[in-house]
Amino acid sequence: MQSTASQSRGRRAGGAQASGGGLGRAIRYLGKQRRPTLIAYGALFIATIAQLAVPQLVQNMIDAATNGVTANALLTNVPTAFLPNVLDALKLEKTVEQLQADQANAETLLISAALFIVAFAVMRGLFSFVQAYMSEKVSQGVAFDFRNEIFSKIQRLSFTYHDQNQTGQLMIRATDDVEKVRMFIAQGLILAAQSFILLILTLVILFATNWRLTLVVLPVLPLAFVLFVIFGAVSQPLFVKVQQRISDLNTTLQESLAGIKVVKAFVREPYEQKRFDEAADNLLAQSLKVSRTFAFLFPVIFLIAQLGQAGILYFGGVQILGGSLALGEYQKFSLYLGYIFFPMAQLGFIISLMAQAAASSTRIFEILDAKNDVSDKPDAATLPAIQGHVEFKDVTFRYIGSDTPVLQNVTFTAESGQTIALLGATGSGKTTIINLIPRFYDVSEGAVLIDGHDLRDVTLDSLRSQIGIVLQETNLFSGTIRDNIAFGRSDATMEEVINAAKAAAAHDFIETFPEGYDTPVGERGTTLSGGQKQRIAIARALLLNPRLLILDDSTSSVDLMTEYRIQKALDNLMRGRTSFVIAQRISTVLNADQILVLEKGQIVARGKHEELMESSAIYAEIYHSQLVGDVEIDEAAEAQPMQEA
Repeated sequence: MQSTASQSRGRRAGGAQASGGGLGRAIRYLGKQRRPTLIAYGALFIATIAQLAVPQLVQNMIDAATNGVTANALLTNVPTAFLPNVLDALKLEKTVEQLQADQANAETLLISAALFIVAFAVMRGLFSFVQAYMSEKVSQGVAFDFRNEIFSKIQRLSFTYHDQNQTGQLMIRATDDVEKVRMFIAQGLILAAQSFILLILTLVILFATNWRLTLVVLPVLPLAFVLFVIFGAVSQPLFVKVQQRISDLNTTLQESLAGIKVVKAFVREPYEQKRFDEAADNLLAQSLKVSRTFAFLFPVIFLIAQLGQAGILYFGGVQILGGSLALGEYQKFSLYLGYIFFPMAQLGFIISLMAQAAASSTRIFEILDAKNDVSDKPDAATLPAIQGHVEFKDVTFRYIGSDTPVLQNVTFTAESGQTIALLGATGSGKTTIINLIPRFYDVSEGAVLIDGHDLRDVTLDSLRSQIGIVLQETNLFSGTIRDNIAFGRSDATMEEVINAAKAAAAHDFIETFPEGYDTPVGERGTTLSGGQKQRIAIARALLLNPRLLILDDSTSSVDLMTEYRIQKALDNLMRGRTSFVIAQRISTVLNADQILVLEKGQIVARGKHEELMESSAIYAEIYHSQLVGDVEIDEAAEAQPMQEA
């Protein structure tokens, strides 16, 4: 069940099927590497020409040797006066002077041909090196372009897309799938081009050399082409499934490692091992299925090649016996014949690389072609410096694919500088409201406005850069504490970073570290406590000095005294700023200019604390069940600093 669901999610990744010809689209990326591509294929052509020259030189060597031996035997054993008659009897169309020239020049011709073979070998080696290096450079350049485009697209895709697709599934597109396409461009495409050039030029040479014998080979070529098409069509879906299995395996591994503490805490190592074993078994089974297919392909290819070779041996032998084919010409023909069968021998390898690349390129373009649910309109304007007036007008929101509204007809106005507290049970719609303000999602109906601007009419960057956000789930990045605080403003001075940390009650604990603000935080901030991570996240938001603050239960992971210090700092910082706060503490509620009580996606009560205590039974219940106990805690927290003073 787990595997099936994971595969279904993998097939859904990308949200949109790539248009046909994914491999063709991938190959067109060579246009971005035009110069090295031209050099690579130019060097390939020259190296192939050098390769094609060798059989002719071999014929020259054999002809020189046989002519020299024949001339030497005749000139040594036959008197000069009888030579013309002997030449006529042997049907040798040569004069005595030509025999003497063959005898005298045989060794020179052998040496010359050998030197030319060495020269062409050196030339082929040199241009083969250039071709290999430049094709690798081209493939790496294409992979670089793909990875950057995939990462850029994933960064820009909306939250809806990420809600529907797993991290491991996306990672494999930018790593293994891109590598499959790169390997085809670096090797498969080059081999295909080399095979095509060899095949065409060799056929031209063979027809010019001995067209009758060439006709024996021709029936083999359509068989090879049909084989290429059939196995290409059969193997591509198999490789698609292999990539899906790799994605499932990668997802299982990524989830297990990301939640390793939970796995260990609940002693779920055997269960996670079983999940991984299942994913690994599925990958192994699919890989073996591919191997069985190609285990059948290669013998068939060699069978066809051997049939062609057998035909040449027979008909070539008949021509030699009939005297219409010389030994040197036959040897040349045999060597050129290898250049026809050589592409056939590579056919299986080319098909394998091509099928993998075709499957992977389709998966890559599924991401690159994915439609973004939240994006800038073509005529989107830059949002000017905001004052912080926020308005929800009859907002209804549904997740894509769901008919049930998460928010329904929500209408309220937050004046500039007000603090809005959001209260309600889990699933009431609090987080959805704060997700709509930075336009992480678009409303299904209605509109959200800031300073009178519909959020759908302004650019995302100009909107989000003016909002400070501290989410309930704190995410820090590998790097130093200073890097994480300055994440939204990399040009911030050290003084500004320290001031933001002080405002978030983070400066004191940062100074206790030996390296201070240069302390590495580790992957996802694992070297810090939950409260420390949350204070750094608050400092990160405050450094932007935003006119609009969003605090999603931002003090949920801190102790009593730390929360008290953060809350005092936030009380000062929220003055003059519009702030939306989801909190479980009484202090935020008591200080709020407006409290919105949500239930099942609707606002069921609004007002200040005193008003709601009298007018809203739901608020009174929340207050007494969740918040009233905090009053004594807050009083104790306030008393402690006074005692310390």
